Amino acid sequence: MFNIPALTWTLTAVLLLGGSYNLLQAARSRHLTDRVNNSLHALMNALMTAMLWNLGPSTMLAQIGILAGAALWFTIQAVARPQFKLLCAGSQGRLKCAYHSLTMTGAATMIALMTTHTPTNATPTAATQDMAMPMPHHTMTAAHNTTHTTAPTAATGLGNAPAILLTLFFAAAAATFLILLLRRRTTTTHHQATSKHSTRTEHGLEALGAATMALMFATMTA
Repeated sequence: MFNIPALTWTLTAVLLLGGSYNLLQAARSRHLTDRVNNSLHALMNALMTAMLWNLGPSTMLAQIGILAGAALWFTIQAVARPQFKLLCAGSQGRLKCAYHSLTMTGAATMIALMTTHTPTNATPTAATQDMAMPMPHHTMTAAHNTTHTTAPTAATGLGNAPAILLTLFFAAAAATFLILLLRRRTTTTHHQATSKHSTRTEHGLEALGAATMALMFATMTA
């Protein structure tokens, strides 16, 4: 996905770190819902890692379906009645589930956008091969104009608008989680440090994850 190996490896490390933490939380959790939620996050990080390395392109529809199902699951939790104690409880819990639903939706959208960017990259190559063949001058000119007219339109119409919006959304989310992390560090006393450690870790990983998503979407706006 990126032409800079160092950036690809850095994002891979961040995604694998987040996925490993989610798997650890899933194994430690005593509630089935928490296990499912953390497992879904670990799976999402794995799919994002595979996308970075262009792995499993033939399973894109299955990946989108899984992530869409996960988004629906978190949406159900966010809007569930308070009587269902196993699902998201309280206003903070509902906001958290709503954000995770948007995260899953963003990941599915990213995979879908990847399919629209691939043909665009292949267009110049096909055009070059056609122009290399002997043909009349007016035919070459028509093919050249058609290529330059069609490719930018497809890329702009299908990719740029949602990619820009999601870049801004996840950049704002990363800033929000970073503010929450810094605020907890300054207001937490020594006595509360142990009980708040898990929350700080989650905020830190959420900030890294949101920044990673924002950066990946930003590459699709060019």
